Amino acid sequence: MKTTGNEYIQIAMAMSRTGILGYGGGPSVIPLIRHDAVTRYGWLSDEEFGETLAIANALPGPIATKMAAYLGYKLKGIRGAILSVLAHIFPSGIAMIALLSAVNYLSGSKVVAGMIAAVSPVIAVMLGMMAYEFARKAFKGLGVMIGAGFLLLALVLLEVLHLHPAIVIVLYLGYGTVHYRILAKQNKGGTA
Repeated sequence: MKTTGNEYIQIAMAMSRTGILGYGGGPSVIPLIRHDAVTRYGWLSDEEFGETLAIANALPGPIATKMAAYLGYKLKGIRGAILSVLAHIFPSGIAMIALLSAVNYLSGSKVVAGMIAAVSPVIAVMLGMMAYEFARKAFKGLGVMIGAGFLLLALVLLEVLHLHPAIVIVLYLGYGTVHYRILAKQNKGGTA
């Protein structure tokens, strides 16, 4: 772990930053949380972050709040979870209250429309980079052919058959459990 200093302050700063900069909801916040949790502070490994994200996606509720709660709990227990969630939602809650009175005026502004249009490609690139990293890990763990097969299967399940994403995630988590057990048995049999 890279952390030094007061972890409560680090949690509050990281989650406040994601709450302020996480324009567009959960998908745009996840790369920001990943940067702080994995790269900046080293609270989680890339693998643990990916596993936590998969489990959090399978649970109901906002993904960013679940990730904030997990990080806070992992670092400082229940107090850390409460601090992390509050630090994440407080900035956007204050901003919503402050901006609600001006929403009608701002909605017709060409400047605001331009700002929104300018931020959208940044969010798309951040999501694309994260998807690429997860795909690379899948190919490394499953092999290129099986990984590509699972990517294609997910595409079919989500876009052609229109299965709910939670169902697809639960199916893949189930397969991952079976895959892990098979590998564990193979490794155990190979070492005996």
